[in-house]
Order: sequence, then C-alpha cells, then structure tokens
Amino acid sequence: MRPGITLAALALFLISTPGAAEDIDQAPTTEGLQPTIAIIIDDMGANAYEGRRLIDMDQPLTLAFLPYRRHTTELATRAHRNHKEVMLHAPMDNTRSIGLGAGGLTVDMDKPTLTKTLRRALHAIPHVQGVNNHMGSLLTQLPEPMGWVMEELDHYPLYFVDSRTIATTVAGQVAAQRNIPSLTRDVFLDHEQTEEFVHQQFQQLIRKARKNGTAIAIGHPHPVTVDYLEKALPELDEQGISVATVSGIWAIRNGNRRMFAEGEKREIVTTVAHKSE
Repeated sequence: MRPGITLAALALFLISTPGAAEDIDQAPTTEGLQPTIAIIIDDMGANAYEGRRLIDMDQPLTLAFLPYRRHTTELATRAHRNHKEVMLHAPMDNTRSIGLGAGGLTVDMDKPTLTKTLRRALHAIPHVQGVNNHMGSLLTQLPEPMGWVMEELDHYPLYFVDSRTIATTVAGQVAAQRNIPSLTRDVFLDHEQTEEFVHQQFQQLIRKARKNGTAIAIGHPHPVTVDYLEKALPELDEQGISVATVSGIWAIRNGNRRMFAEGEKREIVTTVAHKSE
C-alpha cells in the first residue's frame, strides 16, 4: 500500500467508486480503524508555490479553494489528479468588516443574489466535493441566509464543513436541518504562524482523534504550516494515526454509507464565469 494511503482512505475509495453501491452491505466496517484525522487547507488558489507543495504530498489532504483566484482552476485540477479532495472555500460576511473578495456572500444580499453568487462560485471550482466558510463570523450566525446557502447546496452532491469562526455559528445546525452531510472543524492549526504553535495544535488534533476516533483540522498554505506538515505527516503511520479526506471522515462516522445515491443530485459543470458576468 502506498505511503499515506490509509484504511480510512480505502473506505473512501470503496464508497465513492462507481458500482460500489451494489456491494455496500459487504463494505468493511469501521470497527478497529486507527484514529483518523483530516486536514483541510483553506485559502487555496492565490499561492501557487505552497499550493503545489501541498498537492504533491502523498497524504490525502482536503484543499479548500477561494473562487476566482489566480491559480484556483490550475491547482484544483492538479489537486484532483493527485488524489486530493477539492472544496469551495466560500467567502462569508464577518463581524470585522474585512473584505471578502470575489464571490463573497454578504448579509445585505437578498435570496436570489446570494444564491446566484454561491452557484457561480461552485461552478468555478473544478472537481468540487464540499464547501466550508471563509471567515463568516457574521453570516454563519444568521439562520435565514444560511438556510439559503444550504438550500442551494442541496441541489448538488456536496457536503458542508462549519469552520466555526465564531462560537455562536448556526451553520452546521442549519446544514443538518436541511439534511446536508455536515461536519465541524475541531482544531485550527496555524492562527499563530510559528512552528511551536503549529506543533502544539497538531498534537491537540491527534489527542482529539485518539479520544473520539476522528478529528478535523483547518490550516492555511503558510510556509510554516506546509513545512511542518511535510515533516509530520509521514511520521503518523508509526504513531498509529491515519489520514483521510473529509469524505473519508464522514464515511467513518457513518458506517461507510454513501453520501448520495447515484443520480440523486445535479452535476456541477465547471465554468469560467467571472464574478461580474
């Protein structure tokens, strides 16, 4: 088995391969799996160099791309080829009035505008399989616009990860109410950009996985984070820790059940539509 390909990744392969549905009753159970982590890297698409370093790692990382950034299309395509999972990192309004850039979802949008903006962003990310929020400390507290977000996501074979940029977020709750496959971030790796802090947070992630079976971290394509992951991830096998994509974590938590039946949702066809079109 290639280094970095784990039992959790194998579980993901089994549930996502065409034809696997017929054999789902015989799929391996998750009982006895090693503690498993998923690492989401946010803010992908702007930094080509660090993005390529992450894509070239052996482990099945999940990469969340900002829409319409200079390198988003190229890197998302390359990531998919290199067996990484691709997400839309959807910019959402925040309490600090920080600019969102292209594709941002704001509290002053009505439902048609927000829906159209989100739909175009989704169609701008090749091979997108899920969505999480970029910032969003304001929007994710509001049930109505988050309901509009989940109503649009419900058309497609997509999961949602609540990045939990504020403790009072309702995003995950609204996703669950709409029956969107949903997960929540457990640890932020690098809101302080030092090796010591990233190591401390990474160890917290491992402790959570050992305690609960699985855990999800969010990091960013900072050089210190990428340097740390290049060293730390290959050592996890010896520590009895597996690495999976977000879909792999969902599979572990849901008995290897498929997220969606074949043909249940609309296909997302990638376009190159610009935000101003």
